[in-house]
Amino acid sequence: MTTADAPALSYSSAPGRWVLAITVLGSGIAALDATVVNIALPAIGRDFHTGIAALQWVMTGYTLTLAAFLLIGGSLGDRFGRRRVYLIGIVWFALASAACGLAPTALFLIVTRLLQGVGAALLTPGSLAILEASFVPADRARAIGAWSGLGGVAVAAGPLVGGYLISAASWRWIFFINVPLAAAVVGLGGRYVPESRDATVTGTIDYAAAAAAVVFLTGITFAFIEAPALGWSSPAVLTMTLIAVMGLAAFLARERRAAAPMLPLSLFAERQFAATNAVTFLVYAALTGATFLLPVVLQVVSGYSPLAFGLAFVPLTVMMLALSARSGQLATRIGPRLQLSASPIVAGVGLAMLTLATSGSSYVVYVLPAPVVFGLGLAITVAPLTATAMSSASAEHSGIASAVNNDVARFGGLLAVAVLPALAGITGTSYLHPGALAAGFRTAALISGAMCAAVAPKPSRCRIAQNRRTRKSSKEIREAVSDRGRGVRSRGERPPTRGAPKEKGNRDHETDDHHAGLRRWSGARKRRAG
Repeated sequence: MTTADAPALSYSSAPGRWVLAITVLGSGIAALDATVVNIALPAIGRDFHTGIAALQWVMTGYTLTLAAFLLIGGSLGDRFGRRRVYLIGIVWFALASAACGLAPTALFLIVTRLLQGVGAALLTPGSLAILEASFVPADRARAIGAWSGLGGVAVAAGPLVGGYLISAASWRWIFFINVPLAAAVVGLGGRYVPESRDATVTGTIDYAAAAAAVVFLTGITFAFIEAPALGWSSPAVLTMTLIAVMGLAAFLARERRAAAPMLPLSLFAERQFAATNAVTFLVYAALTGATFLLPVVLQVVSGYSPLAFGLAFVPLTVMMLALSARSGQLATRIGPRLQLSASPIVAGVGLAMLTLATSGSSYVVYVLPAPVVFGLGLAITVAPLTATAMSSASAEHSGIASAVNNDVARFGGLLAVAVLPALAGITGTSYLHPGALAAGFRTAALISGAMCAAVAPKPSRCRIAQNRRTRKSSKEIREAVSDRGRGVRSRGERPPTRGAPKEKGNRDHETDDHHAGLRRWSGARKRRAG
């Protein structure tokens, strides 16, 4: 089944609901794992007697391979079938999760987290691309809004689920829990999810570009994580920085020359797509950088248990569940202009309010306001931001567009986790000392909040690909403008009237022109009426 003959599912139909549930559950496992590990970092550090650098690698190792292979995952889905690649990614992710839970050392855990990221790279773009290819155009924004909202709930529920598992059993169970969930996704996906692919894809998979991306991301991550301890002038850091630059240069050169590039650079020629992904990069960098440190701060500084931390952020889960799907519907009706202009500011204020978390023991006064405000900002940001990025690409390239948008978010988070602790003065084992950790976290929260608020686009730059009053696509609008130049009037316009005499020609010519204009206008109205 190709994209063209994929079933046109409606949001309210039973098959549509099954597809939505399966894609949310699968991508939610990967999203949940990305956040649930945060709350386990203090326990992992104590068990393995490691510093902040090893904990950064536990987080960024997963994000590194996820970001490096995400574009390959989107391309594989477009070529070989989105459902097939999605389910393969689910199985891979489950096996790597089991290996993470059995890790005997910090190094083994980091390696298995790298493998886990590869599985996530296969399943993450497939979930959104399946929605884009399976639903009717009128329901896609609503489905994406629900997917974003419920996926956001999985992210927000991570601390609660992880806190319970860590308190009741061990941090290893945050990985073991993925196995039965993945089994359910595979069983249901094989039955209910329709297959779809891009029938126009030709050429070979761009594995060379994926290898260059791995080299670049590994080098830049190593440099940022290890530089605070080793120094920027150390041979190891300088070497890895040089390797990162070479990897980036090789990646860009390869993508310009490749007949079937992993990342078609032409996608960024669309200003809306490029601008939306730039906002995505900065918003997710701010979000990930602050939330990486928050569980450690509340446990080490404020004395929260893992379960208490999870309960503290239940309001964030409620906000995401209640508002995200509605936010997607609102963006469909009025366009994303208002939401994308205001929501990063709201989210930034919420991130800045996290500085209060280290100021006192009262949950209601010092902790609760931040997740409420931040949850509101996140709920009204994610759905319109994702839908706007996806609408900038054609349905045939939905897989690669989804992968690019996800990749940009992961890359922003990767750099933030690598850079933000050092900028805030949190290095070595200082995360085990409450005073130093609290001071550093306040700096990190302010940096994240300011960065998030600063990326709010101006209203005049927020565009959508559809005219809301006439429901015309961008292509139809361009054709209407072209017709206007040829004398064809749009529906609702008045017929041409006799104007002032032309500089050249006599009255008869003017009358002929006028009558010709009337005929063109009348013919256009008849064609539209038919």
